[in-house]
Amino acid sequence: MASFYKLTPLKIGCEVRGVDLKTENRPEVISQIKKDVIEHRILVFKDQGIISGDRHVEISRWFGELESTFYKHPRSPHPDVFRVSNDASEGCTGVGRTGWHIDGSFQSAPFSYSLYHMVSVPKQGATAFAPLTELIEGLSPERRAEWNRLWMMSDRRSGPLHPLIYPHPHTGKKVMCFHTGMVSGYIWDKGTERERYATDDEFNRINQDIEDEFKKDGGKIQYVHQWSEGEFIISDNLAVGHEATPETQLPRSKVGLRVLHRTTIKGTHPPDSLRSH
Repeated sequence: MASFYKLTPLKIGCEVRGVDLKTENRPEVISQIKKDVIEHRILVFKDQGIISGDRHVEISRWFGELESTFYKHPRSPHPDVFRVSNDASEGCTGVGRTGWHIDGSFQSAPFSYSLYHMVSVPKQGATAFAPLTELIEGLSPERRAEWNRLWMMSDRRSGPLHPLIYPHPHTGKKVMCFHTGMVSGYIWDKGTERERYATDDEFNRINQDIEDEFKKDGGKIQYVHQWSEGEFIISDNLAVGHEATPETQLPRSKVGLRVLHRTTIKGTHPPDSLRSH
C-alpha cells in the first residue's frame, strides 16, 4: 500500500485520502498514483475542494497526452475539459445515457484514462461503473465464445473496427472495447473465411446481451458512485465500463445544479494490435 496517502477499498477501486491534488507535484507521488490507478482501476480522491480547469488538465498530463472530445461548451473552463450538466446553459446535457460503454471506442485506440471532477454536486445523479474483467469472467461459456468472435464497428463513418474482447495493454487481463449506444454493427470472425456482418436481428441481440450482463442479478457487478463535494476520480478507462444513471438527467429545479468536468487521455494501444490472431 502506498505510504504517501491512505487507500480504502471500495466495491471497485479505492478512496484516496491524504493527498492534495491542487498542489501535489512530487514525482514519486505521481508515479505511485499512476501505479495505483492500474492496480485498482478507479481512485476516488476525497476532500479536494474545487480543482480548476487548468489544474485538471495538469493532473491529466501525468497520464499522457490529452485528447479532447468533440463536444465543446462555452462554460468549459479549458478547451480540453468536457463540461457536462443537467442545465444546457451550464454544460452538455444527456451525456452518458446511451448505453454502457468505455470512452473513445470511436478512436483507433480508445482513451486510456478518464479523469472526472464534480464541481457542482446535485442531490441525485450517480455514475455507475463496472469491472470489465470480472464481467467477462462471469459470462456463460457459450456467450464468452461468441463474444470472442465479435468485432465492433463504431457509428462513425470512418470509425475503426475493434475486437469486443482483448487483453489490457498493461495488465494483460481480458477487457472490452464497446459502446452499446455508439455502434453501427458487429462483424463475426474478422480475418477468417467465415467473416461476415451480423444481421440486424443479431446486432440487436448482441447489444441487448451486453446491456443484460451489466444489469443481471440486479446490477450486482456495478459500483454506483454517489458523488460528494470535492471528489476527483481517475479511472482506467480500458478496464472499467460506465454509464450515467437516469437521475443525472433530472432537472436543476428538482435536484440542484449538476456540473461534471471530464478529461480523457489519448490511447496508445489499438485493441487489434493487442489481440493474438
